[in-house]
Amino acid sequence: MNLLLLEEKDFIGLDRVVVSGRRFMHLKKVIRAEPGTALTCGKLNGKMGTGRVTAMDKEQARLEVVLDQDPPTPLPLTLVLALPRPKMLKRILQAVSSLGVKQIFLINSWRVEKSFWSTDLLAADPINRHLKLGLEQARDTLLPAVYLKRYFTAFVKEELPGISKGKPCFLAHPKTHRACPVAENRDAVLVIGPEGGFIDLEVDTLKGSGAIPVHIGPRILRVETAVSVLISRLFS
Repeated sequence: MNLLLLEEKDFIGLDRVVVSGRRFMHLKKVIRAEPGTALTCGKLNGKMGTGRVTAMDKEQARLEVVLDQDPPTPLPLTLVLALPRPKMLKRILQAVSSLGVKQIFLINSWRVEKSFWSTDLLAADPINRHLKLGLEQARDTLLPAVYLKRYFTAFVKEELPGISKGKPCFLAHPKTHRACPVAENRDAVLVIGPEGGFIDLEVDTLKGSGAIPVHIGPRILRVETAVSVLISRLFS
């Protein structure tokens, strides 16, 4: 935890907060905070700044905070990702949140197992829990938005063209001769398929909606690795 992420419910005054639960245990056992300890803090979807522990007991910590700094600039990227298996999804949500991605679409694909869509992880609270862990890691406060799209064709044909209007839409696809651009550093959409990739029909449908197939070399990477590699390649 590189940032103590605060929520509206934590505030007991304009500049005073009470922290309990997981965050309190981290302060106590990992940071070994005590009265007088200074911390980097931020309010969810708000400002960042500093906090000073004023009191601690067995269950909670009280802090005085000064939040007067803007969070990091969001990455100008929309991520469209075929829904991965739940364990991998947890790691991906944390990773892309820490990298500054603020808009994520989880879509269906022929190779996405139907059972993945019934996981409890897709409820709002579990998704936000992992996104917040990414924010804490990266010292950010702006929570990404996650959208669930179970109908591949409808999403690609009806929604993707609007999402990618006026910006490049890159499709990670190993069976192409075009290399992924480096340091694109502008608004873009990145589409990544499931383990095994999109089937040919899905690739054609994506291309028909303006997606540009690109590769990152001859190696086939796990989805969670490919996400970070592609993002770091597109944005320097």
